[in-house]
Amino acid sequence: MPKLKRTAEDKEGRPDGTEFIESLDRGLRVIQSFAVDHRPMTLSDIAKASNLPRATVRRILMTLQKSGFVAGDDRLFTLTPRILTLASTYLASNQISTVMQPLMDEVSAKAKEICSLAVLDGDEVVFVARASPARVFPAGVDIGYRLPAFCTSVGRVLLGRLSNDELTEAINGMTLKPQTPETITDKSLVIATIITDRSKGYSLVDLEAEGGFRSISVPIHRYDGGIIAAANIGAHVDRISTGEMIDRFLPLLKQMAAAAKPLLV
Repeated sequence: MPKLKRTAEDKEGRPDGTEFIESLDRGLRVIQSFAVDHRPMTLSDIAKASNLPRATVRRILMTLQKSGFVAGDDRLFTLTPRILTLASTYLASNQISTVMQPLMDEVSAKAKEICSLAVLDGDEVVFVARASPARVFPAGVDIGYRLPAFCTSVGRVLLGRLSNDELTEAINGMTLKPQTPETITDKSLVIATIITDRSKGYSLVDLEAEGGFRSISVPIHRYDGGIIAAANIGAHVDRISTGEMIDRFLPLLKQMAAAAKPLLV
């Protein structure tokens, strides 16, 4: 079973300073470990995935169980629906989602396609809002879904906010694993593509992140011009060409971004 990926700071050990609460960090690692496997997990499974001692994991699980976030029978453990309150708290307090949702609903209705909003989290993008013309979401990208930043249109838009030197350092520090046969994994080419997309003001990714799927994205700026998110419209290649995406969807996305800018602080 794979272990959770830790940051460089984690690998170096406990951060300096007295304000770091190690027990809280360990509890969060235990919660995250449930994403490693798609089934109820044993104490040993969780200890291995979180890279923590069994005794520590057991105490954390008992605490989470008493708080209603974990259910178990001393052999197998699962998260309960109450864990979703953590995600809903983020969404309720997140200004980006609150401001963007009605604008995305309008764009989705006009485009007759799904419109999504993503933010950057390390080397990945996380989708934090979604709008469907029918308000019925098919299987696929959903809120909380993660994808590599380097090969997605939203990711390239968000990475484009970095300076050229920062971008080069970020891409060189990534492991570029192909998601499809079309995924560009040459780091120099990825960097050049992101810089080009930055100058165009949008990114169009064709078949790189998911087979049979293409998407177009624009940056979402706050009032002072800083890029804080990316919005995209995606569709299956059988339904729309790249040219149609630029002609039909790009104006809608740009209009939405312009409308959102003065509302985001």
